[in-house]
Amino acid sequence: MNYKITTYGCQMNENDSEKISGMLKKMGHVNVEDESQAHIIILNTCSVRENANDKFFGHLGYYKKMKESRPDLILCVCGCMMQQESVIMEIKSRYRHVDIIFGTHNIHELPGLLSDHLEKHEMIVGVWKEGGNIVENLPIERKYDFKAYVSITHGCNNFCSYCIVPYTRGRERSREIDSILMEVESLAKNGCKEITLLGQNVNSYGQTLSKKTTFADLLKILVQVKGIERIRFMTSHPKDLSDELIDAIALEEKLCNHIHLPLQSGSSKVLKEMNRKYDKEYYLNLVKKIKDKIPNVALTTDIIVGFPGETREDFEETLDVLEKSRFDLAFTFLYSTRENTPASNREDQIPEDVKHKRLNRLLEIHNKIGHDINQSYIGKICEVLVEGKSKNNSNYMTGRTDTFKLVNFPGDDSLTGKIVKVKITDTKTFSMEGILED
Repeated sequence: MNYKITTYGCQMNENDSEKISGMLKKMGHVNVEDESQAHIIILNTCSVRENANDKFFGHLGYYKKMKESRPDLILCVCGCMMQQESVIMEIKSRYRHVDIIFGTHNIHELPGLLSDHLEKHEMIVGVWKEGGNIVENLPIERKYDFKAYVSITHGCNNFCSYCIVPYTRGRERSREIDSILMEVESLAKNGCKEITLLGQNVNSYGQTLSKKTTFADLLKILVQVKGIERIRFMTSHPKDLSDELIDAIALEEKLCNHIHLPLQSGSSKVLKEMNRKYDKEYYLNLVKKIKDKIPNVALTTDIIVGFPGETREDFEETLDVLEKSRFDLAFTFLYSTRENTPASNREDQIPEDVKHKRLNRLLEIHNKIGHDINQSYIGKICEVLVEGKSKNNSNYMTGRTDTFKLVNFPGDDSLTGKIVKVKITDTKTFSMEGILED
């Protein structure tokens, strides 16, 4: 049968979808882009923000009409939202056209769940409340040949007061080094040039392993894999980003000069209420240490605006960190309540209009900083991993520098997957333009 997977949310979800696709392909099914041609449709959901939930349930209504005209269509829903009992109950009561429900811990069970549905012709629900041992060696269909996601940890132990991830992804578990190394070596043999190591907090890698291991230890092993030219990672929690890791990035050419370091808030008071386990002073000192040791580093971050109880003074503290840290890119979010998280029960929620005003002010400052940083690249020659055609101009190719800068330049499809030298000639707020260098 033909199948179509739609993925919402983070890179972990994208990696899960690649594994789901690999299993279906191994069963003989065929991946298609046009869902009108699909016999199986899978929605891999995200629960980080409230609007993701709203969007998902809106889509389910659309698929109800589709199933009325195509009764043989098999509709599957999976991912983080399915780890919430309230979501499953709502689907069971209001969206009976859903055929299969499974969660984040047991994607490897999809072939069996699919067989059960085809045999019984009824809704099949298979969701594990807790994550067991990590299932290795699942088949996987990568989106790209030249770059790949590699999960190194599953779950999270941090329990930030606004975040639902520990409840949907479970407690933290690290993969064995040998399993990760085997996957990366296989990728290298198949022509992969860049890997991105994934985890809710990669810095705490190794804490659940029997043999004491650090994230820096893992990186020192992976940089030795021939064929891999770039290694990225995300996400990196500030509370345990070690000096050993900073030194490794400074010394190892294969480790990209890019660190994603979520701030969330610049107010020490708010950070404490978020349960982030660091304060403003610690964060600013960490940024200084990183920039002193890695002068060409690009720092990106996450910032939440309008956390419950955030005062005007708290918000000003965030702007202060923004201006002092000078992030290359900030992913900004309006706080949204997530069911069963501590922050959702607070009565001092910030009005939506106040959140939006603060966000607009933050973006105005951030965009100016990002533009100024990009301007400093003009005239420089950067190595760019070419990812494909530009979305806005078919005569241009697009790719990223090791500092995660998006670069567009004239070229053709023959460059896809190659690392080329591009001279930067112009910049925009979120991207740069250039010309190929011989």
